[in-house]
Amino acid sequence: MDLSELGLIGNCQVSALVRRDGAMVWACMPRFDAEPVFARLLDEREGGSFAIGPADGAAGVQRYVPNTNVLETVFDGPDGAFRVVDFAPRFEQYDRTFRPTKFVRMLEPLRGAPRVRVACDPVLGWSKARPRRESGSHHVSFRGYGSELRLTTDAPLAYLDGAPFALTGRRHFVLAWDAPVEEPLAPLCERFLRETERYWQRWVMRCAIPPSYQEEVIRSALTLKLHCYEDTGAIVAALTTSLPEAPGSGRTWDYRYCWLRDAYYTLDAFRLLGHFEEREQFLHFLLNVAASSPDLDLAPLYRIDGRSDLTERALPAWPGWRGEGPVRVGNGAATHRQYDVFGEMVLALAPLFLDLRFREQVTPPVLELVSRLARKAISVAGLPDAGIWEVRSTWQPQTFSTLMCWAAADRMARIAARHRPDEAAGFRDAATALRERILREGVDPARGCLVAVHGGREVDAALLQAVPLRLLPPDDPRMHATVDAIRADLDHRGWLRRYRTDDGLGVPEVAFMLCTFWEVEALATLGRTREARARLAQLATVRAPLGLLAEDLDPATLTMWGNHPQAYSHVGLIRAAFAASPRWDELD
Repeated sequence: MDLSELGLIGNCQVSALVRRDGAMVWACMPRFDAEPVFARLLDEREGGSFAIGPADGAAGVQRYVPNTNVLETVFDGPDGAFRVVDFAPRFEQYDRTFRPTKFVRMLEPLRGAPRVRVACDPVLGWSKARPRRESGSHHVSFRGYGSELRLTTDAPLAYLDGAPFALTGRRHFVLAWDAPVEEPLAPLCERFLRETERYWQRWVMRCAIPPSYQEEVIRSALTLKLHCYEDTGAIVAALTTSLPEAPGSGRTWDYRYCWLRDAYYTLDAFRLLGHFEEREQFLHFLLNVAASSPDLDLAPLYRIDGRSDLTERALPAWPGWRGEGPVRVGNGAATHRQYDVFGEMVLALAPLFLDLRFREQVTPPVLELVSRLARKAISVAGLPDAGIWEVRSTWQPQTFSTLMCWAAADRMARIAARHRPDEAAGFRDAATALRERILREGVDPARGCLVAVHGGREVDAALLQAVPLRLLPPDDPRMHATVDAIRADLDHRGWLRRYRTDDGLGVPEVAFMLCTFWEVEALATLGRTREARARLAQLATVRAPLGLLAEDLDPATLTMWGNHPQAYSHVGLIRAAFAASPRWDELD
């Protein structure tokens, strides 16, 4: 199974991956971080799936209905052609967003009388046990979950175990958690499809996009939206667990949680796109997290309901994607100290105070929260931590973490100048002191570039963020030296590694897609637009027919690895595209 063969559907409540042969191979219900009901992604033999495809098992051709998250797979064989339409309903109803815990699958003949097969084989989570089946007149209930899982269909129930049959008309399937379908199925599915397509197309119409790279930005925007868990406002790093970063690496992590750092970058991408409701929703999530930690001893990541009980464990009974285990649930990084998160939280909230469109949201509790976050950043700056890459070796003072603490003090000085003038000077002084410390302890005196750890010599791709954060002016030679040193030391066939040091699990072997997008953004900010666009042009060579990007890339084969799709990668693409594209008024 290749990651390029997988399409994503979802509605900000649930999500699923559908393989090119029509099999739903990954879905967790009733929410992103729940146990899976289909997990063939991690165990080809026993993981469970919901297959709708040709009787011979041939693969089809996938595409998204333009400007939507509705997936279409077309199969064309000797006995006829048909398509499968997959989506999770999402649309406006009764002045609120309707996003039921349901997947809709529609089977439609296009030519002839093709022979198809349908097999719904869910699992009871990580146990891999099969649920008890109870059949009704037009449905099958799967028992053993916390709530009923029911498949309602107008196809003969006798065909749901994989027996081939001739498709002579449309067939509809709704897999529902807890609230089963109780109305006529065909008109319900057709209405859900029309309304869901209309919702996504209108959402895209409200997006700002750059003149260049439009298709890539639109698909990235739609993908990022599916990483938002609307019930609480949390934004997850990915919708999968345990897809390895590289062959034989053992680097398999559960990313179905909300990293505070990732959430900031995602919110900033939505800002570029002109969407702001995600920031409002995330603010409520952050206020809830902060309320549970009076001293702001924030963890790097949380469950999507704000809890931090994320004990990491391996599941030896699961072989993993392509046999590349271990399969992990939970994430040990929740116990790390990553001091950059305080800076990213201030950056995430700063627009509320500096943009007059959000003046109603500038409440005393929110202002007090951002002030406390900035003070916390100042107090921890320069202390050893695991850093942005969550190293599992000895912790050291990370330059990137100090950079983000500087950003917190710098932005808070601007906020205070408008809302708490008597505090502005103190934050400005703190920002100046932190910048001076970075330039004193975080710069290689020989090469004049920023380095990964205080007093070190190695570089780290995350330091590219110093350029758009404006640690120094774009014409400062230390900014150019940093970009050039990272390109020289971390280049991997035109893509970038994160670093080249042992992080406790060895030296990373593949490129980290986000880092190359950061490089594009930095080059464009420095005025090196031609280099930026040449780097971004490489995206077209990646094997990603649906425009979905994983975490990592093997530049030798241009195949993707790691959790898929990855919010970070799509965030990086959006930011890089806006930075490298010409402006609309520059076009002929």
